Amino acid sequence: MRRRRIVIIGATSALAERCARLWLTQGPADLVLVGRDLDKTGRVAMDLRVRHLDADVRVLATDFLDPACVRALVDGIFAEGPVDIALIAHGLLPDQGACQADLDRCQEALLVNGVSPALFAEAFAGRMERAGKGVLALIGSVAGDRGRKTNYVYGAGKGLLARYAQGLQHRLAGTGVAVVLILPGPTDTPMTSHLKGSRGCPPLADADTVARIMVDAIEKRRPVCYAPGKWALIMLVLRHLPRAVFNRLNI
Repeated sequence: MRRRRIVIIGATSALAERCARLWLTQGPADLVLVGRDLDKTGRVAMDLRVRHLDADVRVLATDFLDPACVRALVDGIFAEGPVDIALIAHGLLPDQGACQADLDRCQEALLVNGVSPALFAEAFAGRMERAGKGVLALIGSVAGDRGRKTNYVYGAGKGLLARYAQGLQHRLAGTGVAVVLILPGPTDTPMTSHLKGSRGCPPLADADTVARIMVDAIEKRRPVCYAPGKWALIMLVLRHLPRAVFNRLNI
């Protein structure tokens, strides 16, 4: 049987790395890891090869903000064969105050969290639609469900990605291609290490637990996955709070 082919964009993400480990425990697979830093991505690949000697792990690097580079990379991947799963996992958790003070940092956060993942999604969607199969998974965030003063720049980028995923799901309905939008809550990863112990920070979920939820949702082709699941109820409440009540919350 043909080995599954899995592509991970933003493979140095802690959640992406844990998902890769889980997929390799399910059986031999061909992994393509894509990052902005070739050396850092290569270290992730080396760890996976050591853990799973039968795995075929390749490393690629590209400019995540250049549409031509994104298109060339995805076309090159498909030229070598079909893709069963594409996980778009990259992101940046900026300091909200810094984004308010520095428009360059604000722009970077919006591009990295919203525009760049959408470009990759569009490139993968077209090739998967042509093949009539595949799973395209995007990591958003619960922060994209409703703008809050403490992280609305980050939330705006993730909110863009959520609306984009919804549009792709509508477009690809009935084609054999599944689009899975994953919405993690605050998770214990290097990206959130500065939040630990800070005032108002909710408990951080275990990264391995979140990764297992993600992989299960991708395997089952679920349209939307909150991870952990409790965030579906929490965000349902927050989305529907009247503005007068919401504006009094210090969140």
